[in-house]
Amino acid sequence: MGEKPTLIDADVHNAIATPSDLLPYLPKVWHDHWLTVGPGYQGGWYSPIGVMRKDANPEGGGIPGSDPHHMLKHHLDKYGVDYAILTGSGILGVSLNPDPDYGNVVASAYNDWLVENWLSVSPKFRGSILVNHSDPQSAAREINRMAKHENMVQVIMCSGSRILYGQRFFHPIYEAAERNGLPVAVHPGTEGRGISGPPTPSGYPTRYMEWHNILPANYMAHINSLVCEGVFEKFPSLKFVAIEGGIAWLPHLMWRMDKNYKALRDTAPWLTKLPSEYIRKHIYVTTQPIEEPEKPEQLNQIFDMIGADHMILFSSDYPHWDFDNPKMTLNPIKRDLRKKILAENASALYSLKEKAKSLSEKGGK
Repeated sequence: MGEKPTLIDADVHNAIATPSDLLPYLPKVWHDHWLTVGPGYQGGWYSPIGVMRKDANPEGGGIPGSDPHHMLKHHLDKYGVDYAILTGSGILGVSLNPDPDYGNVVASAYNDWLVENWLSVSPKFRGSILVNHSDPQSAAREINRMAKHENMVQVIMCSGSRILYGQRFFHPIYEAAERNGLPVAVHPGTEGRGISGPPTPSGYPTRYMEWHNILPANYMAHINSLVCEGVFEKFPSLKFVAIEGGIAWLPHLMWRMDKNYKALRDTAPWLTKLPSEYIRKHIYVTTQPIEEPEKPEQLNQIFDMIGADHMILFSSDYPHWDFDNPKMTLNPIKRDLRKKILAENASALYSLKEKAKSLSEKGGK
């Protein structure tokens, strides 16, 4: 048995340097479409400070997150990250393009590009299978195709959607993910864009700060839907990762769901236990952007309220502006829990039991 990982980063954004980089993986009939509109989910809110860190540009040029060698040096080696779970950048919203066939081919092309240009560079990189959730049957086929690659560790889709994720429309995705032993992850940033609905029940925020503040509301809606619609009864081994949505809202949601279940359980007869029990067993959340109360000890109180030390994963959100330094961010958290968050929980979820071996140790070039 090799050395155990001590730091796993569950949200690292790799990026396509230029649109033309994807052309070798995309059927030629779609080339002009891709070069003209890209992922094709226009809209969004302007951030006056940008989205990327100003110091994350690769030495050889290109945008932050586009050079795997620079990322290894600037992030993984610098902070001692044993594994980086790659979550993509500027591509997840293909599900919100109005043309599902286009969304399908772009997702497949991205996955092939990811394997060849990132997963082949270092065993420290682990991939997320991008799917077009607007076409669940095709998404399931893509999961089956890409799950054969040993370094793909989860399925990923955008959190922006026309309908809530607990509805049976999405069941083919969950069936394929469960059968292949992969968790399903969602990532924010597409709420209110493309063919998704407004990012709040009352419409659209005016500015980026408003929109950014309220993103957890969408996560609450999806998790509420997943539990109440009985997804985890039908797919009892399925795990769901809510990336970059915060944590402090979980106690409120769990308490409210449990209270209402006691009076309204006849409307969800398929549930066999309290909603909070499903959340503790099946839902994972990431630390970035972790809440920062004036009294740091209150963070530990929130974790105690959740009552599930295993469900929290460390994430840095590299190379975004609100990046969290793994050597500083979790210092207020009690030591035993901090150790679980930094590596043990992700090690169990993604089956990363040992530190990555170099390509030469694995028999590569």
